[in-house]
Amino acid sequence: MIIDLSCYPTDLVDLAWRHDGEPFTGERLLKMMDGPLYVNGKPRRVDKAFIQPPQGNTIYTHGIHEKEGKAAIREYMGYTEKMVCEHPDRFIGCFVYNPRYGTQNGAEEIERYVKEFDFKMVQLQANMHAYRPDRALDWLRPAMRVCADLGIMVKVHTGDGPYSIPTEFIPIIREFPEVNFILAHFGVQTGGVYTFEPFQMAMDEPNVYAESGWCLQSRIVEFAKELPKHKILFGTDTPPNEPGMWINLLEVLCHEPPQGLNLDEDTLEDYLGNNTARMIGLEPTAPPKSVAEAEAYLRDKGVVLEPAE
Repeated sequence: MIIDLSCYPTDLVDLAWRHDGEPFTGERLLKMMDGPLYVNGKPRRVDKAFIQPPQGNTIYTHGIHEKEGKAAIREYMGYTEKMVCEHPDRFIGCFVYNPRYGTQNGAEEIERYVKEFDFKMVQLQANMHAYRPDRALDWLRPAMRVCADLGIMVKVHTGDGPYSIPTEFIPIIREFPEVNFILAHFGVQTGGVYTFEPFQMAMDEPNVYAESGWCLQSRIVEFAKELPKHKILFGTDTPPNEPGMWINLLEVLCHEPPQGLNLDEDTLEDYLGNNTARMIGLEPTAPPKSVAEAEAYLRDKGVVLEPAE
């Protein structure tokens, strides 16, 4: 199966990035997930996606988001909650933890979303929420304790200075070795290219994983040679990104060197979703053996395929 770690459906255009066009709703995301998207010549779909609100909608915004405390948290998480409830077979909830609405409030809401809506992950966005993660440990500990107690993964936005440089999260990562931390965007975003930091952290720390999206194509080949196979997880940051290009980033690993490394399709399937599936208690699945098998799977899921010419 293919599982995307980073998607942001919304009924309100991101208040920070202010993307053009209409809001990228859950329905639009589902259509994009169905593709079909091609992996080694076989039509596929993104089977499941972790969803969360756009980060710009998780902060105080004059005239739009003006609530405080738990009311503010429930407001910015509302559409994600709605989509998870309406499409539980496709969407998995990710809670965005903003400590500025109260650390205890956030910790209690994490527990509520996990227990009531089966959320499986928490996101930290230190740049958007304006705190230094290596210094604001008291702001992070209440949420991390809940994640440790409930077995919830933590995804960390990385790639921006001054507060989302990957190594700034080492203190909290080491303080909570029982929590699995995913370094989103492989250390690449608007503020820098820190790809070697997530690579080294994932090599050194048993509880650190790297999300594939945004990594440089030549670097992912280098890193995949060395990283344990369970350490690379698929994520796309959709929107603004389009998932097909990040599938291709990993598909290239199956090509011959020097662009690829002759990766086998079973390991590619681990990267695309089975690694994440195992982490959240889902049964991994084998990649389709043929185009016909892939097409039959999609038709069974209701995906309309164009007739062959």
